[in-house]
Order: sequence, then C-alpha cells, then structure tokens
Amino acid sequence: MEVGRGELFGLLGPNGAGKTTIIKILSTLLLPTSGTARVLGFDVTEHLADVRRRIGYVTGGDKGLYDRLSALDNLRYFAELYAVEPRRQRARIQELLELVGLAGRERERVGAYSRGMRQRLHIARGLLHQPEMLFLDEPSLGLDPISARELRRTIADLSSQGTTIVLTTHYMAEAEELSDRIAMIVRGRIRALDRPEKLKASVSADSLIEIEARGMMQTHLDALNEVPDVRAVQPEMHGDTIFSVSVRARSGIDINNVILNGLKGTQIVRLAMREPTLEDAYVAIIGGADQETVDAP
Repeated sequence: MEVGRGELFGLLGPNGAGKTTIIKILSTLLLPTSGTARVLGFDVTEHLADVRRRIGYVTGGDKGLYDRLSALDNLRYFAELYAVEPRRQRARIQELLELVGLAGRERERVGAYSRGMRQRLHIARGLLHQPEMLFLDEPSLGLDPISARELRRTIADLSSQGTTIVLTTHYMAEAEELSDRIAMIVRGRIRALDRPEKLKASVSADSLIEIEARGMMQTHLDALNEVPDVRAVQPEMHGDTIFSVSVRARSGIDINNVILNGLKGTQIVRLAMREPTLEDAYVAIIGGADQETVDAP
C-alpha cells in the first residue's frame, strides 16, 4: 500500500488481522520478517533514526504518561526527550494544549485526568517534535461518546493542517468520518482499498433490509439464508425477546418472499430498507474473505 503526503489513511480489519503489526513495523517498533517498508523515503530497517525523528506514535490506553506529574510537566519531559529546542518548548507546548483542548487544565496531575483527557494528552505528546507523519493505533478505544467526538475533531484538525496520518480503528463511523482512503485487511492481506464512498458503493447493488421479530430461532435464520438471492444474514440480539437481523439481498428482491419463506411463524416488529453503510461494506468484504479462508483446501 502507499499513503500520500497529507492523507488520512484508515486501516480496518478484525482482531488479529495485522493492523497493529503494520503500525509497529512502520514506526520501527517491530522488524519485518520479510519484504520492505519505507516511511517518508526512509527504509524502516536501515534508517531507524531518520524515521523516528519524523514520525509520532499514539496508541489507545493508559501507558506512556506519568500520573504523578502534571500535564505540563509531562510535556516538558517529553519535549526534552524529543530534543525540542529549549527556546521553543514553552510556545510549542502551549500551542499543543490549545490544539487538544487542555489549555487551563495543564497544571493538574495526569492521574486525575479522565480517559479522554489522557488520550488528548497522548496526541499532544506525539506532536511535540512536529512530526511529518502520525500513527494513531485505536486512539478512541474505551472513550465515551463525547470524548471520542472531541478526539475526532482534534484528529480532523491535524489532518486539515497537512499532517499525514495512519489510523487504525474498529469504529466504522470514525473511519468513515475521518479517512480519505481506507484499507480493509484480513489475515495480513488487503482485501479492499478505496475511498469510503467507493467501498459503500461496492454493496449498493444489494438491498439492505433490517428486520426485528419476536420468536426468531436458528431455524428461521437458516431458512433466510436459503432464500434465493439472499447474499448474507447478520443476526444479533435486540432486547430479551426481539431478534434483529440484517439481510443483504439482490437488488429488487421481493421482500414479501423473504419474509414468508424465512420468517414464517415469527411476529414482525419492524421492517425497513436502508442505504448501505461502511459497516455493510466491511461485513461483505471481510466476511467474504473469511469464508474464502474457511473454504480453502
């Protein structure tokens, strides 16, 4: 794959697909067992120092900060490690505190910060040396909706300023909102790579039907899968007695035929057709790739 300068590039895939491994190889934290990788023109195995001077790396979680220090002292400490010029440190730190929305809270101990505040401080730390490229490995993991929204706004601001960003995430809405292009990965292989709208268009030839019903059993799901032109059935529990099922079928299919043949004996609570989302494209692409693996000799 190739990421353009100034691009926000998303990596999507199930657990174990290789997203974090790719990020760690590109940020020189892991050595590749084979093949080559270059970041900003530098080989990641031959020019580690050159790569590290030019990149920032941020991961979701609590590691990487000192809880007993204030945010300001954390940033001062890491500014020294990143060799930020002493005469520029104060202005740079203040600039980043404003960017991530922590100005006015910088003298509080990090141990008292919420998870969202800590994550924004992680981003400020990764930007101290003004990297040309930023790697974000599931940065919104575990954040509440408000904190996640603020974090997305910060990431979008960075991208608009020209920072090249590679982002891994399990949140489809986040990937769709932020990414210029997205690669979907299964077992270390890219199965699809395109703009979000193009990926969604790949399933637009299908009808997407959402059904909620009482009394749905595995036999009903099996029957739905047997209906001609039904391509995929994705069930999930919705409350104690109601099952929700998403049916991907050939465009123009007779919905009554789907219901009569697949859900006979259930009580339909809700039925709706909708436009495909990035999640639909993900399920179609990743699910199909997993099935190929299962069917392979």
